[in-house]
Amino acid sequence: MADADATGETVQASSSKDPSSFLSEIHGAPITVKLNSGVEYKGELQSVDGYMNIALENTEEYVNGERKNRYGDVFIRGNNVLYISADK
Repeated sequence: MADADATGETVQASSSKDPSSFLSEIHGAPITVKLNSGVEYKGELQSVDGYMNIALENTEEYVNGERKNRYGDVFIRGNNVLYISADK
């Protein structure tokens, strides 16, 4: 979203990176994927395609903030993804 400053010029509220460059930068990095159901998966991003299908390794499943399971590999169908967040 863009806002106008005191001079009337447009100021961007977020960075100008496009989604594909963001995904390229976080490949192999730890991420959090939140599903529409509210369940979160935390793991290392191995791949993502144009449909937002996601493959993770060394993954933990969180339900209501509590860790429920650990998985070696996880495949998440893209239509279930609410957001992807890079972990620090």
